[in-house]
Amino acid sequence: MELLQRLQQWQHRKESKTTPTPAVHLLSPWQRFFLFLRHIKSTGFTDELEAYEKRKLGIFNLLNFFQLITGILIPVIDFLTISSLPVTVWAVAMLPSLVSLTALILNAKFQYKTALLVYFILYPVFTCIIYINGINLGVELSFVLYGLLSVFFLQEIGYMLFSVGLSMISYFILSVVLKDYRYQLKSIHLVAYLVNQLLAIGYIFYGFYLIKRENAGYQSSIMQQKEAMERQTGQLKKQAAELEELNALKSKLFSVISHDLKTPMYALRNLFHNAQELKMSASEIKAMLPDVINDLNYTTGLMENLLHWAKCQMQSNEVRKQELDMNSMVEDVIQLLRVQADAKQITIERKMALPAYALADRDMINLVLRNLLSNAIKFSPREGRIVIGIQAYDSFTEVFIRDSGSGITKEVMQKINENNFYSTPGTASEAGTGLGLMLCREFLQRNHGNMMIESEPGRGSTFSFTLPQP
Repeated sequence: MELLQRLQQWQHRKESKTTPTPAVHLLSPWQRFFLFLRHIKSTGFTDELEAYEKRKLGIFNLLNFFQLITGILIPVIDFLTISSLPVTVWAVAMLPSLVSLTALILNAKFQYKTALLVYFILYPVFTCIIYINGINLGVELSFVLYGLLSVFFLQEIGYMLFSVGLSMISYFILSVVLKDYRYQLKSIHLVAYLVNQLLAIGYIFYGFYLIKRENAGYQSSIMQQKEAMERQTGQLKKQAAELEELNALKSKLFSVISHDLKTPMYALRNLFHNAQELKMSASEIKAMLPDVINDLNYTTGLMENLLHWAKCQMQSNEVRKQELDMNSMVEDVIQLLRVQADAKQITIERKMALPAYALADRDMINLVLRNLLSNAIKFSPREGRIVIGIQAYDSFTEVFIRDSGSGITKEVMQKINENNFYSTPGTASEAGTGLGLMLCREFLQRNHGNMMIESEPGRGSTFSFTLPQP
């Protein structure tokens, strides 16, 4: 009754955690049988048991169940078919089955260690009692089974050696030393004797099969856990590298902010201070304005990039894609930077005859266009020429900005391609931070685009990027 109650409780917990199983009356006899075997196998399972311990317990439960069934049925069948042996012989022959029943009950009560000791001590003892009573039923190979299984199930070396020794000594004495038994099943009923021998052999192979299958399943689960841990380790390493890179970027960025923001602020302060204290003339003030405006232009671009970078870090996953008219966006950026280009008398030529569209975040692509065109103006000489064009392909749209500046050396190109924090002054000594190109790359990647750079020293540079079409 206790075992049945445990099985019912386990089934109730199982049904409450998983999807409902079909009603029992809808199952075939074989399905009912395998469902029952699954209940037997899980006798004594708890959430505290590790996966490997559950596998061992499941094997132990199934072995005890089948030994219980055969330990009762075989003697009963032999008793009904063999009339020459007394009832006491068959009663003694069924003693080992009581061990299996006791082990199952103990497992249901969560007494796992006691169940193992009962099995590996009482099974050999009760089998010895059969032989000591002068009965040779042909079950001596069971001692081999007990010895082999004890190596797998008993973790403590003392218990394991005791069980193996008890089984092997019993096997040697009862099947090798002692030969004279009053009741020799072999001579009375050869078929029953052979059945007992075959059952013992079958249990040996069945035990090995279960152990091998469960070990294979356990090793497979271990490998899956190992692969999952390796993936997690790889992700952690990647995140650690990204965090280290971000911290390095932040350190450089704050260094730039603390140093470079001072210059235009000091220049503006000195201008007003001199105008107030020295009573400078309008022509003198006007002569100082270009340098101040240049510094302020740099500061404005820096602050704009910083704000976009900060927003990008705080909203790392937010990309609002929409259909963009690239011709219109390029025109807007050209008009925005017209004053900067006119200050160096730079001509901007357009090559945008056909309509072209892209699927991307408007603010991000606007910043990319502004940074690339601003860089082209920055590195173009006075009275230089910039060509900005758009080409539409089957699945993507390409935008290119070609300048007539001094070009980029291989060393500088390598630093840019490595996404290093790098900047050089422009042809009119315009300052830069190197943040613009980094933002361009990051924003294009988030919009599934790419940026390419082609340049030769003395022949200018071409910055281009692609975006998917809607």
